[in-house]
Amino acid sequence: MNSESNPVAEQARHAPLRVLLIEDSPLIRRSLVEAIDASGSLQVAAYADSADQAIALLSDEAFDAVIVDLQLREGSGAPVLAYLQREGLIDSMFAAVLTNHALPAYRERCEQYGVRHFYDKSFEFDRVIDALHEYASARSGG
Repeated sequence: MNSESNPVAEQARHAPLRVLLIEDSPLIRRSLVEAIDASGSLQVAAYADSADQAIALLSDEAFDAVIVDLQLREGSGAPVLAYLQREGLIDSMFAAVLTNHALPAYRERCEQYGVRHFYDKSFEFDRVIDALHEYASARSGG
């Protein structure tokens, strides 16, 4: 049965992608929420400002995408990336790092976790939004 004749599959295909935003700066978080929610094809379903809070959300809810800041209010975003890798989620969802710490060593470490999208907040803020839109478009078949 294709999605054309399956109303549940069709509705899921057009539902906004659920994004988990892991960011401790209220200003940056607000900017990201506005940019992500603006299109209608993406929705910030939850946010966390610590790794423990993010991992708890990831273990309780399903998300289509996650954006992780490396430097958090409490600790680092690295445990979140390790969790995604350990649970096999890193390959089944859009996972991006958006950080002010865009040094090559950090990029390499994130790649070891399986992250394919790594952006510098200072210079590439819009690129993470563009990549999310591309992912959403590909997921919806458009």
